Amino acid sequence: MANKEVYLDIFNKNIKREGSKKLLDWLVNTDFFDAPASSNFHSAYNGGLCDHSIKVYHRFLKIIETEFGNDWEEKFSHESIAICALLHDLCKIDFYKLDYRNVKIDDVWTKKPYYAIDDKLPYGHGEKSVYIINGFMKLTREEAMIINWHMGEFDLRVKGGSYSLSEVFYKYPISLLFHIADLQATYLDETRE
Repeated sequence: MANKEVYLDIFNKNIKREGSKKLLDWLVNTDFFDAPASSNFHSAYNGGLCDHSIKVYHRFLKIIETEFGNDWEEKFSHESIAICALLHDLCKIDFYKLDYRNVKIDDVWTKKPYYAIDDKLPYGHGEKSVYIINGFMKLTREEAMIINWHMGEFDLRVKGGSYSLSEVFYKYPISLLFHIADLQATYLDETRE
């Protein structure tokens, strides 16, 4: 099954919240399924964003099952797992554009394609994903915190001196588990290209 079909299957089986159908209708008409997950850090290829989201979903589900055992759905629903994993990087929709740069290969200058950032909605990262999702369906507070802070220590707000991340991890510990799932997918399951 192609990644788009896998993504849509996970979404349709698990996400039933009011507004989710409109969100999915919008999503399939964006570049989400063709976009890279990053410019050059991980899954920087056509379809990488969808691929990354699926990998985060599987990692997050496994972490939740391991952390909370057989009764894990009493702690965090399967719908919430799918929402957080499949939608955490909506901020990357319409964010990258294919460009070219000259690189020297065997003493010959060659045009090599790469993904450049062209942010049409400079709203941040996690907070931008929350903003987009909330335009279609309501997130729980915990889901919003998870998505908003999924970058963890790599979030520019943290690098700028904000202490909010540690408070989020204490108050919403599943957000830490999600950050770990995102890291595992990025560094264990994916490649730089």
